[in-house]
Amino acid sequence: MSTLAKVPEMLSTAGAAAPIALEAGALIREYFERGVVTEYKGDVDLVTAADRASEQLIVERLKKVFPDHGIYGEEGTRQRLDNEYRWYIDPLDGTTNFAHGFPVFCVSMGLEHRPAGLAADEDGTLVAAVIYDPTRDELFTAERGQGAYLNGRRMHVSKTPTLAESLVATGFPSRKRHDNPNIHFYQEFTLRSHGVRRAGSAAIDLAYVACGRMDGYWEFNLNPWDTTAGVLLVQEAGGVVSCFDGSPFRIDSKEVLATNGRIGGEMMRLFADMFAGRNLEPMLTPQEFAAMRAAREQN
Repeated sequence: MSTLAKVPEMLSTAGAAAPIALEAGALIREYFERGVVTEYKGDVDLVTAADRASEQLIVERLKKVFPDHGIYGEEGTRQRLDNEYRWYIDPLDGTTNFAHGFPVFCVSMGLEHRPAGLAADEDGTLVAAVIYDPTRDELFTAERGQGAYLNGRRMHVSKTPTLAESLVATGFPSRKRHDNPNIHFYQEFTLRSHGVRRAGSAAIDLAYVACGRMDGYWEFNLNPWDTTAGVLLVQEAGGVVSCFDGSPFRIDSKEVLATNGRIGGEMMRLFADMFAGRNLEPMLTPQEFAAMRAAREQN
């Protein structure tokens, strides 16, 4: 059975968008297999011909399937943004992985409904999501009120009850890493969990929370095209998405915390402690680490 045939029939909008994601995924997989030239769109932000070709394909197909929908794409597409429906498109989430030959990247498409009369600074409702991982042939789909699916099978967040038993994920910015506090948060979460993973694709991280492979995920300074599809997947799979302090997640939020709903409280309390500088484990100096290792060897 083809991947597309596994999309549940009740997912009408996601079902109509899924072939577009699959086609874009096949396109970037071809680029990946033959290699691409990498360019810089900032000091360290990478972009490839595959990013641009994928976005062009997605935009052309969306215009045909959803001619009245707006499109907001990572690579610069801004079309019909005042319309009632708006797609947020990441044509290749995980470009740095892609450019280095590391096979973790995806196509991400999230749809927001913005009814008439909604103020420009108000969020609409996320109503459909499609994420496609072409290297694993995994298609994640969701529609508001209809659940979330992986290759047509209903998926749910994990039931892991505590942070200490959890595997969690995060990411780091491609620029200004020295201004980002996440390395300190990474240390604290590593000390308090089964481990922290950094895949390099926010959309895949969110999809993995939705299907239970990860129990939680946090990150700073993401964009709407990074998060919209994955946020709906997590919500429809039974998880919770918020800001670090538990306040509601906004499409333009600069922080995201997605969990299975069971470890969210612990993660929020740890964020509060970290921002306040409370109850944190001190970083060992090389001398302290050597002394600790020598003591273990003697015993």
